Amino acid sequence: MKAQVNEIKEGLQHFHGSETIFQIPLLRTRYTNGLKYLAEAAECFWLITDTSIIAKSLMNRSKFITIDFKRLSEDKQDFTGYEAEIIYTDGNDNILEKHGYRATDFPLDELRLFFVNNTLMLPSEY
Repeated sequence: MKAQVNEIKEGLQHFHGSETIFQIPLLRTRYTNGLKYLAEAAECFWLITDTSIIAKSLMNRSKFITIDFKRLSEDKQDFTGYEAEIIYTDGNDNILEKHGYRATDFPLDELRLFFVNNTLMLPSEY
């Protein structure tokens, strides 16, 4: 698992800007090369779908949305009942929405994404 995490982190460092934009057909949300790599390497297409649905619903509150995935520590898991959470903010630390996940197979402990102009991207691709 640790080898996979290191490989994914190393791979994510190579994305700056995006030459190709992909699209989720039913949602019409766009996503970048970096997100395509992440979805394939971490087998987390659910993350792209979930975050894009929520971020789209928040577009009337902010044109720029940060999305922070964080695996919770064991003591916090015991308290909240969640293994991980995703927090959506306006980029100025104003929380727009928060979602807890009781179980996740996502290999990284934390990840930040941006949602701008109906496009989901890595911060380095902004």
